[in-house]
Amino acid sequence: MPDIFDEVADDLRAERTRKFMVRYAGVFIAAAGLVLIGIGGWKTLQWYHQRENTRAATAYLALTDRIAAAGAGATKASDLADAKSLVAFAAKAPAGYAALARFRAAALYQGAGDTKDAEALWSQLGAADSGADATLRGLANLLWAQHAMGTVPNATVMARLQPLMAGSNPWHDMAQVSAAVLDMQDGKTSAATTLLGEVTADPAAPANVRNLAEGLMAKLNG
Repeated sequence: MPDIFDEVADDLRAERTRKFMVRYAGVFIAAAGLVLIGIGGWKTLQWYHQRENTRAATAYLALTDRIAAAGAGATKASDLADAKSLVAFAAKAPAGYAALARFRAAALYQGAGDTKDAEALWSQLGAADSGADATLRGLANLLWAQHAMGTVPNATVMARLQPLMAGSNPWHDMAQVSAAVLDMQDGKTSAATTLLGEVTADPAAPANVRNLAEGLMAKLNG
């Protein structure tokens, strides 16, 4: 990230927190993939295949295979249409497949620029009664928090991040970096430094998240 320090400084000085999180969303998404792989998260679909009824599995795969074949991201209109199809499927599907479909729909909404509907789905998925397992609920709340920055009061976003910051939570490093950004925006330099220091010192933190934390710390230490 050759220009990360200047970009971070510019975004924070201008208080464009939302833009900052969108710009570096790829860092968090890539890291989330590593965490899911590490804890066997990508086996979730296989687990649901065994647990849920075969007809729901077949319908879900048929729908997602069609979306993949058409090419997600081809056009904004197609992404929105595919997202709506997934939401409609989720409304009638067993809890496990409903959660997977809503995650996929949220990603399509976000990719098409419909952040409002994406955030609504993440918020729904993050609820205790969503039917998603704890790991996926945590990811949903993390994504909601990151994309809500700049449009929702910082205290509200921080409250959503707090449970994810426990050391036992698989998303704690990413949640701490997100919380540090909020602290920096609020002028809480000491709190931000503490959070970022914990991330940079964590050997289990995904490398790209650790690098981002180091970049933010370098600006704080100016």
